[in-house]
Amino acid sequence: MLWVISCIDKANTAEIREKVLAPHREYLQSQKKILVLAGATQTDDGATAIGSCFVVNVNSRAEAKAVSDGDPFTQNGVFADIKITRMRKGQWNPEAAEGA
Repeated sequence: MLWVISCIDKANTAEIREKVLAPHREYLQSQKKILVLAGATQTDDGATAIGSCFVVNVNSRAEAKAVSDGDPFTQNGVFADIKITRMRKGQWNPEAAEGA
């Protein structure tokens, strides 16, 4: 089943985010078997990361939370808020994201 993990950054954590970006990306690579989609959420002009969004394919909320808890961003206090929501795949059109 699919779970959306939506994260909002704390204020003034850009330096921490940058410091742990490489370990964060390595962690996501290690989750490739369950990671459907991941990326930073940004300001409207695309200049600043303000959070992160992940879609994972796991069997329970507890497993989705474990994925979030293992993320170096979470472990280093980047996020002010993390919401985990189950979703159903209604439409699937990965081609629409090409070039985004």
